[in-house]
Amino acid sequence: MASNLEPMTEATTTHWVLTLVCEDKPGIVHAISGAIFAANGNITESHQYSSPDTGRFFMRLQIESAVPREFFVNQLTPVVERYDMDWHLDVVGRPMKTLVLVSKSAHCLNDMLFRQREGRLPVEFPAVFGNHAELAPMAEFYGVPFEHHAITGEADKRAFEQMLRDYIKSAGIELIVLARYMQILSEEFCREFEGRIINIHHSFLPGFKGANPYARAHARGVKLIGATAHFVTADLDEGPIIEQNVIRVQHSDSKNRLVSLGSDIEAKTLTQAVRWFAEHRVLLDGERTVIFN
Repeated sequence: MASNLEPMTEATTTHWVLTLVCEDKPGIVHAISGAIFAANGNITESHQYSSPDTGRFFMRLQIESAVPREFFVNQLTPVVERYDMDWHLDVVGRPMKTLVLVSKSAHCLNDMLFRQREGRLPVEFPAVFGNHAELAPMAEFYGVPFEHHAITGEADKRAFEQMLRDYIKSAGIELIVLARYMQILSEEFCREFEGRIINIHHSFLPGFKGANPYARAHARGVKLIGATAHFVTADLDEGPIIEQNVIRVQHSDSKNRLVSLGSDIEAKTLTQAVRWFAEHRVLLDGERTVIFN
């Protein structure tokens, strides 16, 4: 468990979000509820799931309590240790530090930056990094620093990823978002930050790989187009899925119309995945995800 939160005074009521993952056993809910009661906590939201495939138990709680954080943690610790839980405690709505990587496509970046500025996406964007400079004006419009890092070969990629590692550590980055970033991250980097990188792509895969997928989909007369947001793993575009959306298209829709519809659904799907992650609603269950929405 990691947190940068300052201790709370006893008079301060805090709205916490607590996530728990462990082997499914009898008594977990009773034990957690007892610890929360001992911490004078009031549960305002509760979700749980027992996976029949992996035998794992998943839980997400939102809790109001006026006790100091240390006291709350002390009440939880015996339960956490008894059930060997992976757990995380945070403040509801705390903006999550998020780094965005982009290339030339603007729709996903624009949607996230707009919603964050409007207070509808609980993240903080310390920077946007791009392997092209085209989106610098957009980031600057929203007041987010933009850095251009050109990548023309393997040496550039290795240097960029090492710089990323240093930046992620120094800036306290909690989430990395590939907003139509058209570079493949190395297997080593993907493994190092597994469960912390979210990507978006059209849902034609494994068909219509490569460039101009909407043009080739139009030529084949597809009737559904969509988008998939998923965690990045060393297996390209095969990480655990977080969110998917799909819409029906008509034979009369032009190639440009498909591109426009696809851009809208990609932006919507990625932003939703980022929101759920920032709200601690996404838990990993092997190659699948548990989403408490």
